[in-house]
Amino acid sequence: MSKTALVFPGQGAQYTGMAKDLYESFEVAKEVIDRADSLMDFDLISMMNDEDKKSELSKTENTQPALLTHSMAIMEILSKYESFKYDACLGLSLGEYSALTAANAMDFKDAVSLVRKRGLIMSNEVADGEGAMCAVIGANRELIEECILKLESGTVEIANYNSPAQIVISGEKAAVEEAAVLLKENGAKRAIMLDVSGPFHSSLLKGAGEKLKLELDKVDMKEPSVDVVSNVDANIHKDPDEIKAILVKQVYSSVLWEDSISKLIDEGFDRFIEIGPGKTLRAFIKKIASKKKADVEIINIDTAADVNAFIESIGGETNGN
Repeated sequence: MSKTALVFPGQGAQYTGMAKDLYESFEVAKEVIDRADSLMDFDLISMMNDEDKKSELSKTENTQPALLTHSMAIMEILSKYESFKYDACLGLSLGEYSALTAANAMDFKDAVSLVRKRGLIMSNEVADGEGAMCAVIGANRELIEECILKLESGTVEIANYNSPAQIVISGEKAAVEEAAVLLKENGAKRAIMLDVSGPFHSSLLKGAGEKLKLELDKVDMKEPSVDVVSNVDANIHKDPDEIKAILVKQVYSSVLWEDSISKLIDEGFDRFIEIGPGKTLRAFIKKIASKKKADVEIINIDTAADVNAFIESIGGETNGN
C-alpha cells in the first residue's frame, strides 16, 4: 500500500515574493497570511514581498515565521479536499514546527508566534560574526568527522546530515573556515560557506535551547494526529511533553534528515510532498532514495499553479469545510 509523507522546508528556502500568488488566488490562504501578519511585531507581508527587504527576510527571526506561514497557507487550501491524505509529517529544522502544526499538535497561532520567538532567541545567542556554517559537498560522514577531529582548536560540529551528497558543519567562524580548507584538501568536492546569521544546530546554541524551553512551556502541545519524525533522533514521538523536550534539543543538535527519510522509505513510504517554498527537500530526497535504490514519487507544492495542479491530480472534491 502506498504511503505519503509531507515534508516542510527550513531556512534558506525563502525568497522575495513567497506566497504572493497564494495570497492573491485563494481566500483561505489570504486569511492565514493576514492572521500571521497580525501576530507579528513587524510587517510580515511586506517583508515577504518587498525586494528592498530581502536582507531582512533572510534574518532567522523573520525567515522562520515567513516559512511556516507559507507552508500553512498551502495546508489550509489543501485541507478542504477529502482526497488530500497523508500518513506522516517531517520538516527540516524550522520545518519541524510546520510538520507539527500540519499534524495538529500545535495551533497555527501558537506556532507562528513561537517560531518568531525562536528566531529571536537563536539570533541573539551568539554575537554576529562569531559563528558560521558551511555546506560540504561530496564528502561522507566519516571523512568530515575525521577532519573535525584534526582541528587544533575551536568548536566545529555536524549540523545537518541532509543527504548522501551534502552535510553541513557549524561552529565558531575561524574553526569552520579552517575545517572547510581541510575538507577540500582531503577530497571534498566543495565546501561552501553559508549566508546565515549564526552557528545553528551546534552546541554554541545550547543556551538558546534553554531559553526556548521557557517559551515552549507556554504552548498547548497536543498528541499529533499523524506520525511526526523528529530531527534529533529520526524517531516518532507522541507525548506532548516529550515533543517539547525534543524541540529544545533540536536547536543545538544535528538535523538527521537523511536518517529520517531513510526510516520512512524503509517503512514503505513511497510518496513525499514538499509543502512550501523552494525545491531543496526534493533534491535531498531524490539523492537519499537513489542511494537506497528506492522508487519514490516526489511532489513540490510552492506556488498557486502547483496547488491547482495538485488539486486536479487528487480529484478536486472539497470536504465541505
